[in-house]
Amino acid sequence: MSLSYESSGVRYDQLDAFKRACQQAARATAGALAAHGYAEPAGTRGESAYLIEAGDHLLAHVEEGLGTKNLVADAVYAATGKCYYREIAIDTVATIVNDLITCGALPISVAMHAAVGDSGWFADRTRTEALVAGFAEGCRLAGAVWGGGETPTLGGVVEPEAIVLAGSAIGKISPKERRITGDVRAGDGILFLASSGVQTNGLSLCRRIAAQLPEGYSTPIGHGDPRTFGEALLAPSVIYVGFARECQQRGLKLNYVAHVTGHGWRKLMRLEEPFVYEITSPRPLPALFEFIMEAGPVERREAYATFNMGVGFAAFVAASDIEPALAVARDTGYDAWLAGRVTKDGNRKAVVVPSLGLTFEGDTLQVR
Repeated sequence: MSLSYESSGVRYDQLDAFKRACQQAARATAGALAAHGYAEPAGTRGESAYLIEAGDHLLAHVEEGLGTKNLVADAVYAATGKCYYREIAIDTVATIVNDLITCGALPISVAMHAAVGDSGWFADRTRTEALVAGFAEGCRLAGAVWGGGETPTLGGVVEPEAIVLAGSAIGKISPKERRITGDVRAGDGILFLASSGVQTNGLSLCRRIAAQLPEGYSTPIGHGDPRTFGEALLAPSVIYVGFARECQQRGLKLNYVAHVTGHGWRKLMRLEEPFVYEITSPRPLPALFEFIMEAGPVERREAYATFNMGVGFAAFVAASDIEPALAVARDTGYDAWLAGRVTKDGNRKAVVVPSLGLTFEGDTLQVR
């Protein structure tokens, strides 16, 4: 029997319904901004970052969590003695700031939220020092200050041996013309920026797969990759701030961008306006995803609806800006390629990957 994300306890229909209810209630509080000289730009609810607008700039705010990836690090640490909390901390920063830049904001300050079930969690100096060093490194990679944080002890809520990692960030768009608004047109190119692996999404399913393997996280993934399952899962996430910053510095307009996390490739159609996103040049899968599909087993459609499948970030640019945008990616150290085009088909919204026989219609992504 093939596995699904739902079978690991994650149901997007329930999560997304709650998110939409929150958006509706939160929208009613926007009038409070006026007393501070700010306003809420229309149409921003449901995007990855929340925006507030002043006369000459916009501020952006993001709250995000790591998820359960640290449980993989805990299992590998216990089995091998190798600590991956530096990588886990970078992951935490990445999941926050990669959301922030989707509106065109560059991160200014990042805060850590580290909740434990027992304060004894912090007694392991190898682990805590790696966590601290990695979070600082992630902030440096994002060009942001580590501005603060919170370390609550939540006995009875969090397991005594566990930590829940999350955080928030604020960023700024100045001048306001740098805001990424979703000004997408038919014919725009879809650029993919490679991921380092699963990054921060789908780990609940990966943990379930590990539990059914005789060697667990020590299982070699093969397919020409010498790493074990645990090593491959714990590769630190890519932080894409450098690409967004350099595009701004060169005056290159990004019509829209998507941080490819939850919902897998369905996230490409997060924009409210209906378009068909045709992916004509997907790359061969990285070995890790081949292994996940085989070991689960996880069906191809489920995999592309859950994991990033080697794509951590997508940028939508005018046809004339495709080569300049690819040059920015190369010059800033990112692996990027032209993956497809945006097309228009009436009111249809879909992601189509002809060579893989995959189609995700608009009703499979309900985040607004």
